[in-house]
Amino acid sequence: MTDITMPRLSDTMEEGTIVAWRKQVGDTLRVGEVLCDIESDKATMEFEVYEAGVLSEIVVDAGQAVAIGALIARVGGEGETASAASTAISEVTAPSAEVAAPVVLPFAGNDERSGIIASPLVRRLARELNLDLSQVTGSGPGGRIIRADLDALPAHAAEAPQGTPLPMAFGPMADEKRGTQEVPITPVRRVIARRLGESTRSTPHFYVTASANAESFVTLRQDLNSQLVATGRAKVTINDLLIRACALALRQHPLVNASYVSDTSPVMQLHQRVNIGVAVASNNGLVVPVIVDADAKSVSEIGVEAKRLVTLASTKGLSIDQMSGGTFTISNLGMFEVEEFTAIINPPEGAILAVGGTKKEAVVLGDEILAQHVMRYTLSADHRIIDGALAAQFLQTLTQLIEHPLSLIV
Repeated sequence: MTDITMPRLSDTMEEGTIVAWRKQVGDTLRVGEVLCDIESDKATMEFEVYEAGVLSEIVVDAGQAVAIGALIARVGGEGETASAASTAISEVTAPSAEVAAPVVLPFAGNDERSGIIASPLVRRLARELNLDLSQVTGSGPGGRIIRADLDALPAHAAEAPQGTPLPMAFGPMADEKRGTQEVPITPVRRVIARRLGESTRSTPHFYVTASANAESFVTLRQDLNSQLVATGRAKVTINDLLIRACALALRQHPLVNASYVSDTSPVMQLHQRVNIGVAVASNNGLVVPVIVDADAKSVSEIGVEAKRLVTLASTKGLSIDQMSGGTFTISNLGMFEVEEFTAIINPPEGAILAVGGTKKEAVVLGDEILAQHVMRYTLSADHRIIDGALAAQFLQTLTQLIEHPLSLIV
């Protein structure tokens, strides 16, 4: 009997969710076949069979998240069943053990039965809320109690000890006055919360804002697109030009293209390659695909690649490789008519540029006041490796590139 465990699909992954099982108990498995789809913090990937046999047991239900290394299924030889394997998972030393597989445990509450089959999440909630699981009929395999089964509990069944607040997540126990509704948090959203929370707590951010007369920038894009369309090629966006401009500015200020290692490290990291991450708000959450070697690519090449990555992001088709290795990130909310904002640094990078909308304003040119396109942007920088003067110099170069954009295409 072989244990199949939750694999690590990315360097930041801490848990995975089984999206769907492609095989059922009793199916014959061949090496290379897809066993299930797993959603990590960054993408949904197919998990292939790496040992032939018969799927004898599915431990984790579709839709359930478990930690890396947790048992998700068992594969046996011909004739092997799950009954022999299920005995092993009942050997748990204490109810508080965080075991990813369903376990048989004596419940130290109102239940007097010797054992209850429940998922890890259910066990934890039962301990925290003093739930009586004897009132619950499990809908999982073998009668196992899963999280959704708890919604059937009457409100009085979850009477917590005095002074213990009840979580708002329980449907019947939700605050009716607020009209609270339970909405699942996706793995992508969980990793966003964790990583950006860590960034704001551990990284000393400071912010520098600048603006540019983007009239020539906008005109250049219009001229480029006219020529591209005439030759049957795809148009470029303002963001494509900004990626190119930031890449060239980073080449001139390599200390911005850097990462802080740790408080105990005697060195910082200077990145020789300029890889620009582009924050994309897809239906599946915020993802940051990376344009590798953006300083060595033309604007049209950047445009084609960026469009392809954004399309993949909307369908959860991005690979781990396409979302790793960034050295600097651009977050553009201009399409939502945002004038300016600040962004949180995407660790381990040292800076991120928040770009607002481009719109016409009254601009003084010599003795005239003209309506010109103006763009505002804010650099969030890690003060451990980037000082204010360096951040200002970077923005000064970026502004020059935006106001004199011919250098972006020559």
